[in-house]
Amino acid sequence: MAHSIELLMDPDTDAAVRRMWTALMDNGLPSQGNHRSSSNRPHITLAAAEGIDAAVDDVARTLGPRLPLRVDIGATVVFRGGRSTVARLVVASRDLLALHREVYEIAGPFVRGEVFPHCEPDRWTPHLTVARRVTDDQLGRAVAVADDSAHGVSLTATIIGMRRWDSDARAEVDLISVSE
Repeated sequence: MAHSIELLMDPDTDAAVRRMWTALMDNGLPSQGNHRSSSNRPHITLAAAEGIDAAVDDVARTLGPRLPLRVDIGATVVFRGGRSTVARLVVASRDLLALHREVYEIAGPFVRGEVFPHCEPDRWTPHLTVARRVTDDQLGRAVAVADDSAHGVSLTATIIGMRRWDSDARAEVDLISVSE
């Protein structure tokens, strides 16, 4: 399992991503919406590892003044692997990259093992996941549905929260929560 530190979106962006999830499900495609846990919500993963000790929480909360943070949502992107992940890019602004690097450095002493390589500074691609485990024969349709369901969605979002996800305990810990 993996533990992570994640950014959370404003209600309008959260709802827009959930509409993409629903459109994928309505078309019989893999979707993050298939995960019914109350903790399942659109997010941007900053750091992920085999484990992240809860002692990081107080240190991470010191980043509260960095939020809210406005970000632009970009095009649909595909991360290839045995099965693919379909996501929407989050434009890597200077402020977002600085926040990511700071979380990476803060989390380091509290990580069990290593931070996963795709979360390392200079390797990280900020994104909002729409669907995981998409097979090659589903990929074209999944991208088309994700794109079609995004029409009319604002391309600017506001990051209003940060949480730590503990997959072992199946628990989320609210680290930062601000209003827009």
